[in-house]
Amino acid sequence: MNIRNSLFNYLKVFVIISTFLPIFVPAVLAQDEALSGVLEEVTVTAQKRAENVQDVPISISVLNPEEIYTISAGVPDIRFLNGRVANLGVESSFGRVFPRFYIRGYGNTDFDLNASQPVSLVMDEVVQENAALKGFPIFDVVGIEVLRGPQGTLFGRNAPAGVVKIDSVKPSEETSAYFRGSYGSYSATHLEGAFGTGFGNGWSTRVSAIYLHQADYVDNGYTGESNQYAGFDEWAARFQLAYDNGGSFSGLFNLHYRNVQGSAILFRANIIEQGSNHLNHDNYDRDTVYFDGQNGMDMNQFGGMLKLNWGLGSATLTSVTGYESVDLLSRGDIDGGYGCGFCGTPNGPGFIPFGSESADGLNNHSQWTEEIRLTSDTSGNFDWLLGFFYFDEDFTIDSFSYNSVFGGGLDGQAVQRQEAKSWAFFAHADYDVSDVFMLGAGVRYSDDQKDYSAERFLSPFGAGPLGPIYVNKDDSRVTWDVSGTYTVADDVNFYARVATGFRAPSIQGRIVFGDLVSVADSETSISYEFGVKATVADGKARFGANVFTYTVNDAQLTAVGGLANTQTLINANKVEGSGFEVDAEAYLTPELLLTYSLGFVVTEIKDKSLAVFPCPPYVGCTVLDPPGSVPGTVSIDGNPLPQAPKISSNLVANWRHPVEDGAVYVIGDWVYRSKMDFVLYEAEEYRGASLSEVGLRVGYNFGGGSQDISLFGRNIFDTTKNIYTIDFDNLTGVVNEPRTFGIEYNYVY
Repeated sequence: MNIRNSLFNYLKVFVIISTFLPIFVPAVLAQDEALSGVLEEVTVTAQKRAENVQDVPISISVLNPEEIYTISAGVPDIRFLNGRVANLGVESSFGRVFPRFYIRGYGNTDFDLNASQPVSLVMDEVVQENAALKGFPIFDVVGIEVLRGPQGTLFGRNAPAGVVKIDSVKPSEETSAYFRGSYGSYSATHLEGAFGTGFGNGWSTRVSAIYLHQADYVDNGYTGESNQYAGFDEWAARFQLAYDNGGSFSGLFNLHYRNVQGSAILFRANIIEQGSNHLNHDNYDRDTVYFDGQNGMDMNQFGGMLKLNWGLGSATLTSVTGYESVDLLSRGDIDGGYGCGFCGTPNGPGFIPFGSESADGLNNHSQWTEEIRLTSDTSGNFDWLLGFFYFDEDFTIDSFSYNSVFGGGLDGQAVQRQEAKSWAFFAHADYDVSDVFMLGAGVRYSDDQKDYSAERFLSPFGAGPLGPIYVNKDDSRVTWDVSGTYTVADDVNFYARVATGFRAPSIQGRIVFGDLVSVADSETSISYEFGVKATVADGKARFGANVFTYTVNDAQLTAVGGLANTQTLINANKVEGSGFEVDAEAYLTPELLLTYSLGFVVTEIKDKSLAVFPCPPYVGCTVLDPPGSVPGTVSIDGNPLPQAPKISSNLVANWRHPVEDGAVYVIGDWVYRSKMDFVLYEAEEYRGASLSEVGLRVGYNFGGGSQDISLFGRNIFDTTKNIYTIDFDNLTGVVNEPRTFGIEYNYVY
């Protein structure tokens, strides 16, 4: 495969589409002279100032509150975003906590609580660095922006793949409120609401909260106990206080909290059919698992943000101070079954070589961030921004192993500690060269330092104590971006962008099961992107399309599991990716709005000497890669990145028919991703099959638009696929969420 040649093919298609679409779409829509639906302008803050998304030379997808409402029916966690915009993936082996994000196939499959990710999540202008912070529930938000490609200038902190940016609804002097409540399958309960008001003299406040509950419905076939797993209780709240009297100073204070208790993710032993990626129904039953160990999680998260603005005439000085803390413990029956075949005890379902029950806890965690920036006004043809960023994070990770076969006693324990500090200076500017051409550029200098230690107190293999082992890593780099925007017609812009990214060294010490601490050196990336954004047919249709290619040098990858049964950080010489994205929405009739996104990406690991340990022979997986340079390993040169489907697609059809005092509506949504690999090496069993899910909502909006009642269904065709795997013990898998139905009521004041 030659990714660069593929890019030229994408570029040809892109030129054809971008040339004829602005002509074809208005012509088609103009056939209905009664067409009255007009799309609202989309405002984003991708460049730390409010702008029309069409004018920003970055590949951006935006989910507005109505779209979020459509796809978040029931009791989902943040993984409901998976595939909902082009080339965005979200998955987790912890369940509702510790999500892992991928943009354009580029992410990190590492499940260690110290893992860094190349996709940054920014909530209310505060970076959520540890993945345990990234699962905060989505409620009372103005929208979600997905910025694809390196964001190494304005965001910087581990954003070489992109940024997912979420902003909550801010307080205002106008009194407003809403309530959302639903009940559905498995006693799923969703209660959500907010209230905001002003006090006069520029003061206002807003309080919002969410509660999610699901009953246990999965039985334990080993113990004979019914309704033991898959349930949870989760709640979160946000308090905001704002001051803005129209003068030169304004401020915003934010406090938020989250608690989750319930079942950890359910690993299921030997549910993959040997020699294929199909489910083995001899061992698989959605409503039953066979655990001889414990399975549960408990998480608390607390944070705050203080944003202060001072108007200085032709510029604004902004300070954003953030604090986050999380306490997490997750314990799971990782082998997904019972017993131990190597020990001579009864075991199943299928062959269980050895028991594996482990727990990870994150405690003493604290993250402080400070960003100070000076931003020019937007009245002239030259806009600029200067800033300073500081990051300080400390935490402790406790890792445990338990002998589930013989009573569940503790047989392994280790601890990791890390202090991470970084700082950066950044600048960005846009210059209107002419009435039709704008040039933009940015630069950032980042300095990162990590002080790490790991110590083992107890080994399940009798290896004895180890350490403490100390590792200190630091690095500094310059990242930059250059872009150009050319306006060819009213509401039609072409853009080109070149951007670089940087991720500091990563450290991994899963020494409960091994003796080594591994380190991945810094990675750098460069991305090239060319696109078009257009609003056509008198505002009735909007689309964006782009082609891209990127290269990651010294890419940080994680070899998880396999024969070594450890997590090892490695650097690949290069990882390359290329593809395209399309976002479109249009009123096909005054009552029918279609929204569509399509992503295509091809990724390739390029390192002829890079090899990893595949699954052990007793697991029985069918490895497709050639042998590596080290005995027992296989070469991964030429393989795609894991969790990187070539195709991701999402379609939403929203039909609304006005009736007296309201409207009836039907909203259908469809999400699809093509097949993908779960691990770095290729094996038939660890290649996830394509996945397609359909949702539906039928409702009645009344009371002048203030009230709404609807029936909804998620995954209505009950598609069931393996979506994650463990490759060191047996053919273990994790399945997607089942079909659910429910009823929902909404009130807006």
